[in-house]
Amino acid sequence: MITLDHLDVRLLNLLSRNARAGIAELALRTSVARNTVAARLRRLENAGVLDGFAPRVNLEPLGVTVRAFLALKLEQGHLDSVVAGLADIPEVLEVHATTGSADLLVQAATRTHEGLQELIQRVVSIRGVAHSNTTLALTTPLKFRVQPLIDTLVD
Repeated sequence: MITLDHLDVRLLNLLSRNARAGIAELALRTSVARNTVAARLRRLENAGVLDGFAPRVNLEPLGVTVRAFLALKLEQGHLDSVVAGLADIPEVLEVHATTGSADLLVQAATRTHEGLQELIQRVVSIRGVAHSNTTLALTTPLKFRVQPLIDTLVD
């Protein structure tokens, strides 16, 4: 476990707003030496806190407007093979192993409702999937975020 201080939190905040910010810009915005910023970023990367610098892609302008969550119940002993089958489906965005009535929660996106139906058919045909329950996402009033939580972790 890594302990964060105010500089770490400030750097993570700046990067969450602009993942393309360079060390010079981060140093300027935090009033800290470039070497200090570089060392902090290296520390955060080595600790696994920074897990890459990927752009946030909005799928809607690409015509991918249908979002759904599939709760999957699995047959015993099939977790790895089901996850491997899900990984082969491009429309599957994310998979979480869960507790409760479902074993996996799958986030998926398609262009159309017909595409979602085809996706569901493909998912339930994976060997080891016993049952599925699909929930459509109508809107996303609060997008994925981590900064408010990170702000509470300052030592």
